[in-house]
Amino acid sequence: MKDKIIEKANDMFLNFGFKSVTMDDLATEMGISKKTIYTHFQNKTELIMATTDYLFCNISCGIDAIVEQKTGPIEELYEIKAFVMKHLKDEKTSPQYQLQKYYPKIYKTLKVKQFELMQDCVIENLDRGIKKGVFRKNIDIQFISRIYFNGIIGIKDQEMFPIHIFPMTQLMADYLEYHVRGIATEKGLEILNNLLIKE
Repeated sequence: MKDKIIEKANDMFLNFGFKSVTMDDLATEMGISKKTIYTHFQNKTELIMATTDYLFCNISCGIDAIVEQKTGPIEELYEIKAFVMKHLKDEKTSPQYQLQKYYPKIYKTLKVKQFELMQDCVIENLDRGIKKGVFRKNIDIQFISRIYFNGIIGIKDQEMFPIHIFPMTQLMADYLEYHVRGIATEKGLEILNNLLIKE
């Protein structure tokens, strides 16, 4: 039952927002009593911690599977973006922004985990891209990996990028293109332009 509660809560939080969904809403949606939820989770904060862990693990496993396929470095970035956006329901409710605003401790813990995951993934991607001749040889991998992570976090700031002006799917697409154009060789730009035609 605990896993079912986490799965349903995750789905509802991503669709309606961490703040909007109450324990009553979740109980009603699942057709169970609130008491049943409270036997597994002391409060909503504990449930949110469990759902963010669940989502993080799912996304980490999915990214690992994409990386293992060893497709081209630029193609890999676009596959990861599509996978993450699908799992975050295109970020309609800006989950990261809501966590930061209403559950800052959970957000801080999650951000550290995201950074560690992304660092490994992005550094490997950049390194492979240089070896394959799609990224420039003179880029500073440590700097680029950190600036890329910082940008991903930064564009989710709704005060800076209001969602009614910058829909998240478009914002992520624009940011990824910006990232790749900044480091790509002629060969890399050709791959990017072909991918953009298909998008």
